[in-house]
Amino acid sequence: MEMLPQLENKVHPRETRKELRQYQLEINQGITHIKKCSAFASWTKKNICKKECCFFVKGVREDVCTCGYSKTDHVDEAIKPEDFTGETWDRHRHVREVPTDAFGDISFGGLGQKTGKYVRVSTDTSPELLYNLLTEQWKLSPPNLLISVTGGAKNFYLKAHLKNMFHRGLIKVAQTTGAWIISGGMHTGVMKHVGQAVRDYALSSTMQGQIVAIGVATWGIIHNREALVHSEGGFPAHYVMDTESQGGLSCLDNNHTHFLLVDDGTQGHYGVEIELRSRLEKCISGKHLGNEESHMTIPVVCVVLDGGPGTLNTIYNAMLNGTPCVILEGSGRIADVIAQVAGLPLTRVTIALIHQLMKKFFGQEYENFPDLKIIEWTKKIQDIIRMSHLLTIFRISEDNHGDVDVAILQALLKASRSSESLGITCWKRQLELAIAWNRVDIAETEIFTEERQWKSSDLHWAMLSALVGNKPRFVSLLLENGVSLRDFLQDEANLYKLYKGLPSCIFLRKLAKRVQSCCSKRKAFPIKSRAHSEQGEMISMTHVSDEVRHLLGSYTQALYPPSKKTNHFNMSMETSVSLSQSPTSSQAPLREDVAAQRDPGRDLFLWAVVQNNKELAEIAWEQCRDCMSAALAASKILKTMAEEGSDADEAEDMQELANHYEKHAIGVFSECHNSDEERAQKLLVRASPFWGRTTCLRLALEADNKSFISQSGVQALLTQIWCGELSVVNPVWRVLICMVFFPLICTDFLVFRRDEVIQRDAAKNEEIKTVETVTGSTIRTNYLGPDPSREPLHSWSKLVYLYSSPQVKFYWNIVSYFAFLFLFAVVLMIDFQATPSAGELLLYIWLLSLVCEEVRQLFYDPDGFGFRKKARIYINDLWNILDVLSILLFVIGLAFRLTTELFYAGKILLCIDFVVFCLRLMAIFTISRTLGPKIIIVRRMMMDMFFFMFLLSIWVVAYGVAKQGILIQNDNRLEWIVRGAIYEPYLIIFGNFPSNIDYAAFDINSCSINGTDPLKPKCPVLNENQTPVFPEWLTIIMLCIYLLFANILLLNLLIAIFNFTFQQVQDNTDRIWKFQRYELIKEYHSRPAAPPPFIIFSHLYLFIRNMVICKPPIISKEFKRELPQMEEEELLSWEALMKDRYLLSTQQEQSQSMERHILETAQKHPHCVCFLRVTTITDRLERGDETSSAAMVQRLARLEEQVVQSAKALQWIMDSLKRPGFAAKETQPTLTTTDESPDIYTSEKEDRFHVNARQFHYPNSNVARFPVPEEKVPWEVSFSSYNPACPEDSEDHVDGSESEALDNYRNPAGRTGIRGRGALSHLGPNLNVDFVLTRWRDCDGSVLEYLVVRDESQESMALPGGTVQSADHTPLIRTCMKLYEEVNAKVSEGTKVFEGYVDDCRNTDNAWVETTVLNIHLDRTSQVMKDIDSMVASSHGALQWREVSGKTRLSSNQRDSLRKVAELHNRKF
Repeated sequence: MEMLPQLENKVHPRETRKELRQYQLEINQGITHIKKCSAFASWTKKNICKKECCFFVKGVREDVCTCGYSKTDHVDEAIKPEDFTGETWDRHRHVREVPTDAFGDISFGGLGQKTGKYVRVSTDTSPELLYNLLTEQWKLSPPNLLISVTGGAKNFYLKAHLKNMFHRGLIKVAQTTGAWIISGGMHTGVMKHVGQAVRDYALSSTMQGQIVAIGVATWGIIHNREALVHSEGGFPAHYVMDTESQGGLSCLDNNHTHFLLVDDGTQGHYGVEIELRSRLEKCISGKHLGNEESHMTIPVVCVVLDGGPGTLNTIYNAMLNGTPCVILEGSGRIADVIAQVAGLPLTRVTIALIHQLMKKFFGQEYENFPDLKIIEWTKKIQDIIRMSHLLTIFRISEDNHGDVDVAILQALLKASRSSESLGITCWKRQLELAIAWNRVDIAETEIFTEERQWKSSDLHWAMLSALVGNKPRFVSLLLENGVSLRDFLQDEANLYKLYKGLPSCIFLRKLAKRVQSCCSKRKAFPIKSRAHSEQGEMISMTHVSDEVRHLLGSYTQALYPPSKKTNHFNMSMETSVSLSQSPTSSQAPLREDVAAQRDPGRDLFLWAVVQNNKELAEIAWEQCRDCMSAALAASKILKTMAEEGSDADEAEDMQELANHYEKHAIGVFSECHNSDEERAQKLLVRASPFWGRTTCLRLALEADNKSFISQSGVQALLTQIWCGELSVVNPVWRVLICMVFFPLICTDFLVFRRDEVIQRDAAKNEEIKTVETVTGSTIRTNYLGPDPSREPLHSWSKLVYLYSSPQVKFYWNIVSYFAFLFLFAVVLMIDFQATPSAGELLLYIWLLSLVCEEVRQLFYDPDGFGFRKKARIYINDLWNILDVLSILLFVIGLAFRLTTELFYAGKILLCIDFVVFCLRLMAIFTISRTLGPKIIIVRRMMMDMFFFMFLLSIWVVAYGVAKQGILIQNDNRLEWIVRGAIYEPYLIIFGNFPSNIDYAAFDINSCSINGTDPLKPKCPVLNENQTPVFPEWLTIIMLCIYLLFANILLLNLLIAIFNFTFQQVQDNTDRIWKFQRYELIKEYHSRPAAPPPFIIFSHLYLFIRNMVICKPPIISKEFKRELPQMEEEELLSWEALMKDRYLLSTQQEQSQSMERHILETAQKHPHCVCFLRVTTITDRLERGDETSSAAMVQRLARLEEQVVQSAKALQWIMDSLKRPGFAAKETQPTLTTTDESPDIYTSEKEDRFHVNARQFHYPNSNVARFPVPEEKVPWEVSFSSYNPACPEDSEDHVDGSESEALDNYRNPAGRTGIRGRGALSHLGPNLNVDFVLTRWRDCDGSVLEYLVVRDESQESMALPGGTVQSADHTPLIRTCMKLYEEVNAKVSEGTKVFEGYVDDCRNTDNAWVETTVLNIHLDRTSQVMKDIDSMVASSHGALQWREVSGKTRLSSNQRDSLRKVAELHNRKF
């Protein structure tokens, strides 16, 4: 009993080795993880710092410092003696930076065991360092979009519908664009909603990619932060979320993936992270989108939910920095306030309205808001509304797309559309964003609209980006919107770039090996391994062409001719592939003769196929001209790569894609055959110039596309070739009779194809004549004249066509083969003499003719395979193997037969050879539609028989050896051992039961006792009575068991196997037979007409013709035909039409299948449909109840504003008509539209008051303006709380008695929020002059140009000009003093364009800028023009001539001046 546990716990060596390997693998992984953690810890402690208080000062409590930390949390040197009376605590002087002590992996408890990355950083940490931490240390891929989510930090209620839409939209935009989401990282408020959205994605998504949610939180407000402190890093640090006992602190959100914990050395202070977060977002927004070659930076968008005054400041600052904001209406508080007033005109956004909305949405919080804050918020809300190009309100009721992700992306596109990048640059940036996000829906609705017509050349960069980035839907969209593949791939460089951007695939690895082989042959530029090579190798499209030719087959020609242009492909699979053209390369397009044979659709399709990209290949295939050849070539390439590849999954995908394109080829050919059989057959045998001058039929055969070959149209072509010039309607018996009684061909006993054509033409003529008789028209009779090629055949031609038909050749060869077998049998059985007889000599000559024919078949190569492949094809055919075997046996038997000693052995070999020749007879029946498929089944069953015999041999040997050992004692005769151990057990299966295993049937006379008689087996072991001593019961039982398994079990198993094989193969035998039929037809098509042995004369003729006279071989046009150029183009156009029909029918079938599936589902589950309808109606009603009133208010406000504007416009028209010259006193009113995104440059002019002069931040000063809302700008309006500040540099002008002088200078445009002269030179108007120097670009005067100078203070271009002390003096021109001398003489010739007040950001209540704009038009031939041109040439960009257009990038005031100059010269702006 004690041994049982030991047996159960016995350790097997194999299991031990497996456990040891697993244990070793785990150890290695652990060591690698430790090394990574150690390296990260070392980098973090070296680069990342935290902040700590170094001076303890008692705060509210005795043991708590002013910084918020307790006394025990301070270092010893920070605690001073109690009698120390030093300075008071200051954050800037008493907080220092030390290496951080909190970093590593954070692990949250609870369900799921979520983990993330975290680090404690100082507020002064460089954002570049943090970006390096995120991308280099934490291995995050750079984002394509940065989503900054802000709003209420406290828990707030979000309606279920809006919450679901926010979660779904946020994750969708992050997932589809590869975005980073940045929030506060706490488990409260809007940050909690962000975490829940990430959690929902993780639970529902099956993708491996992870949403990046970065939490930028304040270290001093984190509850349970002590668990994160580890001097050497926490790997992981276990953090417990305890929301119940957190008090005034907050817990981290367990659904965020990365945490940046910002530390300023204090505790309990919220908002510490805001500044660092803003700098980090600004840093990320300055990074290149994609790669360094891209001129576009990472876009940033701010998403707002709920929020209070702090959120309003965040929105305001973000929009000032150019960041678009998306505000979710219905989320509460400040978000709803902005959403309510966003659609209103600025005149209606008053302080009273903001009071009302604040009270409505903030509730009790409103009671604590002071009036000055309400005024400030009103001003900020007005500025936010004014920047409508950066503001997007997501309204559930009005949003057509119904998702937040669309609103976010539309906001970014709207911002880019209204940015400084105008014209094509603006559209290009929007398209770059859409491609980077892979959002085709956004591109369709926002970019590719009817407003703009795209040129193909404008979109080539986008096409290249979409192709290399594997964005098939964008490729389709670009093709639909004007991209021409011919133009795109006309320059060979684009094709190089596509192959440069190939992802890691089998083709790329094979291409690398080919380059390595070429380089090793030249002994130059040896290529390194892919994992270690950093140096590009010289490669051209010739390498690609050679590799493709290897995949297609040597029978094809090179797809790309040898090119002198070479490129550097970095063959490293681990790094990005680099391309640089050699110095001698030419940028010219391909030569005309090469371009004539190029199909851009083919080039793109081939590029997609070799990387096994189904979606891109599908798009490119639709663009191919020779679509059927392309599909069959793709099938061949993919199957070859699948065979040569090592990855089983990748090979399976390739095989599946190959079958897919075989179906495409079948579909197109079926459409062609149904439309026109003759043209369809031409498509099969025409030499395609785009695919190596091979044919569709050859490609299908090489790709083993049995389904394609078995199509009725292909079989009709093969049947036509099989019959030759005979009609396919001739019965076989008529052909056989004419083979013997050939004079019958002079009658109509046999029908020829020429006769059918003549009859068909005659029928057409009769039909046309009938039409002419009815209609009276004689127009078409001119088209049908006599055709010499369609005259009836002569008797001699009929005779030649009869005996040259492959069908007739085949029948004669059957007769010849039967005659050969008859002669062979007669010789073996009757006439086999010591000296060969005449019949035997005839047999040898006959065999010689068969040998010559086999040699001819081996060397006959019309397809250009080459001898090696031709020999491989020959050997792979079973019938050819039988031919070679029969000939070899015959030659050996003949050699033996001619010797005296081996005469009989020779006859035996010849007899065996006769069996092989008879088996070869089965090949004759492969042409038969009835017997051909059965032969295929027999071949498959023979393979099954081989494996069955292996199983049977086990039982035969087992029983035979046991029986022989029991019965016979030491028999040393090998032949009788084999007979007893193998032969007799084998015969038992067929009923020949042994008699020596039973006492009753034993006969001692039938055996030899000692085994001395060679003709008798040895007797069993006998006793004294001469009876066997073996146990009878055992031998009989063994026999019964053997019969049970061998006869019953195994034989029935064999029957079952045969039945299964028959059922399995039966469905495919017809397809396989049709495929194999081609080789037989081609063999007899090329075979000489005479049957053996007369065929030897044909062989002698061919030898003399080809080897002696050296004439070129006769090329048959039945299997490969070169078409004229015109006929080729016509045929391809017709094929393209058939392809479109096929694609249309496929789409219709798919749509009908989907509709059918929906109807079936509805019939099976009607309650589900009803439930969906009810749910949809309920959602709509709920949605309408939530926002119907708000939407109605918005619409009424817009309608009222439009009515007011219309009234103003009508009044202006009436006043203008009353006065001479149609001049009114007032300027023309500007009509606004209901579009939420008016142009940025026109929106400012719609304001009634100055805007730049009321910006909060005064330039070059720390003083902030007093907020002045729109309604309080005019001096006439009372503003009792108005208390403007003064900049430091103007205090001397307002102190003392000077303060009374300020009242003498009052800004004519109204209040600005600041007093004094500010940054201006003096009080009152500060005069300024801008010069618009213009010229005509050419003598035609078609393009007007203006001169700009670089403004170093603004780092931008501006009009030349400057300040003046009075209106009588010319100003000093900024930037370029030499320009003053040239302009001074031309001032008097200038035309005054504008004069008056300018909305300048330097304006104050008491000082403002007034500008005079002069236009000086210069003559191109004047000396002044020449001097200015020389200055422009030597200015290094400081002076530039630019075209006057709406794309001008100047300040808004100078743009208005330039617009007026354009009107002055009658030019469109």
